[in-house]
Amino acid sequence: MIIYRILSTILFLVSLPFYAAVRACRGKYLPGWKEKLGNFHNPELGDKVIMFHGVSVGEVIALENLIKKTKETFPDYKIVVTTGTKTGQEIAHKKFDNTADFITYFPFDITICVELFLKKINPSIVLIAETELWPTFAAYCRKKNIPLFVINGRISDSTFKSYSLIKGFFKEIFKNYTEILTQSEEDKEKFIKIGAPAEKTLVMKNLKFDVKRIDADIQIGKGTSRIIIAGSTHKGEDEIILSSFKNLKQEFTDIKLLLAPRHLTRVNDVEDLVKNTGFTYGFRSKQNTFDNNEIIILDTLGELSKMYQICDFAFIGGSFNKTGGHNPLEAVVYNKPAISGPSIHNFRDIYWILSRTKAGKIVKTPQELTDYMHKLLADKEFYIQSCNDCKTVFEFQQGAMEYVINELKSIIK
Repeated sequence: MIIYRILSTILFLVSLPFYAAVRACRGKYLPGWKEKLGNFHNPELGDKVIMFHGVSVGEVIALENLIKKTKETFPDYKIVVTTGTKTGQEIAHKKFDNTADFITYFPFDITICVELFLKKINPSIVLIAETELWPTFAAYCRKKNIPLFVINGRISDSTFKSYSLIKGFFKEIFKNYTEILTQSEEDKEKFIKIGAPAEKTLVMKNLKFDVKRIDADIQIGKGTSRIIIAGSTHKGEDEIILSSFKNLKQEFTDIKLLLAPRHLTRVNDVEDLVKNTGFTYGFRSKQNTFDNNEIIILDTLGELSKMYQICDFAFIGGSFNKTGGHNPLEAVVYNKPAISGPSIHNFRDIYWILSRTKAGKIVKTPQELTDYMHKLLADKEFYIQSCNDCKTVFEFQQGAMEYVINELKSIIK
């Protein structure tokens, strides 16, 4: 540990000239550098603080329901949320500005930065999502008697191979943790094999599956039609889904499409694309229905999540570009199979679970998308099994949030 601190400090000091050069060229700080140095205003939170850390978008999204439940369960405690990336900060502010008492960046794992950060935040408990293992930070939490948890812990196969080479190093780090709470038995075994104490490494399941249904009476005229939802589509994806829909419509005349662009500023562009297909179409905002339209454009805010209950299956957008996908569980929670393109890094762990069953599918090309949708439409037994797998996966994975809340209750008397 001493060697790590010395080397990390040297590396940090060596990097400072590079940082200064970049700042000079851009005329501003790199995102988060100031805060990571501990240079932020003292929020004066008091002595009852629960801190959550999610390094980036996926981890922050996973923490959403838990953080809100924590605030509700422990109203006397202040909530601090930290991230490691700019996109993580943006999502954290979007989701928690009305819940968290303070949002900032996680400190550089350098003694002076960690000391300054902990002095200002003064956390009572720290919960770190997934696989963020910072030796100096962990050592100082133990020194200050701050309970430190890994929650929703997971280790990918590639990370496991790398960490296994220095498991003696990680064994020392894990001594500073109160508990390691993992997503699965497989993750638990991986943590133990790289040095986590078996008696402190437990399975909590996956926070991302604590998604609730939004049951609502949606008047959209489904009738006996089968509905495909293309949710949260981005530029370039509407063309893909419309092409697939047009090909499938030739064989399956009963199908309808609900097309939901991620950003409403694109509605006019999407309408132009739909108009060129020759299909009849309408708009949700005008209360148009599938009774006399083959396509409905969802041009209203906040309705997509509840719309998934009316579909037969869904394509999840942001996955045929570099966005990293959107949450497939919004469809799967209604027992509706989800399909995504190859870019799913924001929800990679979710798709790892879903794709081991028929609940979720990752396709590599637009043609594969068409072929898989064809299978869901043509093979009744396959479709029923896919829906059943959605239900089974959810039943197995839910309960993670309550697990963590109960762990907090055991500490907070």
